[in-house]
Amino acid sequence: MSFEDYDELDDIELESDSWEELERVEKTAFIAAIIRQGETEAETKDTLNELQRLADTAGIDVLGSYTQKKNCPDRSTFFGKGFLTDIAQKMLQAQAELLIINEELSPMQGRNIEKTFGIKVIDRTEVILGIFHDHAKTKEAKLQVGLAELQYQLPRLKRLWGHFDKERGGARSVGGAASRGMGEKQIEIDKRLIRTNISKINHAIARITAQKETQRKQRDKTRKICLVGYTNAGKSTLFNRLTQAGVLVEDKLFATLDSTSRQLKLSTGSPVVLSDTVGFISKLPHHLVASFKATLMEVQDADLLLHMVDVADDRFEYYIQEVNSVLAQIKAIDIPQILVFNKIDNINDQLLSLLVRRFPEAAFISALGDRNIDTLLAKVEARILGNQTLNLLLPYTKSALISKLHEIAQIKAEEYLEDGIHIEIEISKDDAYIVRDFVV
Repeated sequence: MSFEDYDELDDIELESDSWEELERVEKTAFIAAIIRQGETEAETKDTLNELQRLADTAGIDVLGSYTQKKNCPDRSTFFGKGFLTDIAQKMLQAQAELLIINEELSPMQGRNIEKTFGIKVIDRTEVILGIFHDHAKTKEAKLQVGLAELQYQLPRLKRLWGHFDKERGGARSVGGAASRGMGEKQIEIDKRLIRTNISKINHAIARITAQKETQRKQRDKTRKICLVGYTNAGKSTLFNRLTQAGVLVEDKLFATLDSTSRQLKLSTGSPVVLSDTVGFISKLPHHLVASFKATLMEVQDADLLLHMVDVADDRFEYYIQEVNSVLAQIKAIDIPQILVFNKIDNINDQLLSLLVRRFPEAAFISALGDRNIDTLLAKVEARILGNQTLNLLLPYTKSALISKLHEIAQIKAEEYLEDGIHIEIEISKDDAYIVRDFVV
């Protein structure tokens, strides 16, 4: 049964009539971050470059990028007051409509910045939530994103939230925010509405999770492989290459939100299930990790993870750590994984040789250029099936076994001689018992 079969979930107000792509009123922004002690300016610049890509995906044009060296954020305004005064003046001169901060602001910090300095401000989390909102297409994804939005917005009602009533006519912000300046009575009404919706969505997601758990038990004997990796590492491109699934591929962050699964038939004939998953990112909002529990079950239930890495990105080692951090958070770090360094056509041969020596167990591919895919599949088969290469001598009285071997194994060589049939095969450890008596 698919998720859409749950008629009783139709009362969740996240259908097409209320779930539109969010159009920001603000189209231009400055971005800003704190450089803490022990952090380098280069590291901070890299994180701001990522924030700029997030802003671009959200349809916001970044006009300037600024940093302040500070051991810890100011409790009331995040940045120092002098820094914010200067930023406010620069924003006015550049006609930047919005300040985006590269960390999650507390409700008090957001209110104080807007009230004291006259700056419209949002944080990294709100940008990511907005992107997820616009990219959510299925009912399940909309429920999960909607839950994360509500959990984020509940403590920020005074600054951000009207409520779902479209008749209020407020212009929404990236996170789904609407009109401001409500009285305390209206805020209490909105809090009650949000908590009611949170309860409904949690109940719906719990049923999705239970249904997926039932499906998991039904296909328990089927081996499962999951593609994981930092966002935009090329997971969907590889997924399409291996399964011809036709999954959307865009050069944008978080193009994939829903987990998509297809059967992948290996050379031995053994079918496995391959799943594409949402990309991870540094400082991934905990609201999203919690909300996407049903989707992340695909990762937790995998027998093997293909950890996709954009080898052409200078920070790929940092991204590997960030992905492993999220895997640890969802209790999937102990699942066997193969590092898959993608986009090798974007680096020179010297660097590629160095990386091959440094990561001898990894696969080095170009999913887009269709390079080394066979090598990757061989590694997958060896890890998930425990494939063995065996030399056999079959008597002619066992010739009927040949057709069976063509179904369950890869025949590398086959020769008919006087003493019998000489065969070299690659076969999974689970099937090797069939030919144990004929190994030479």
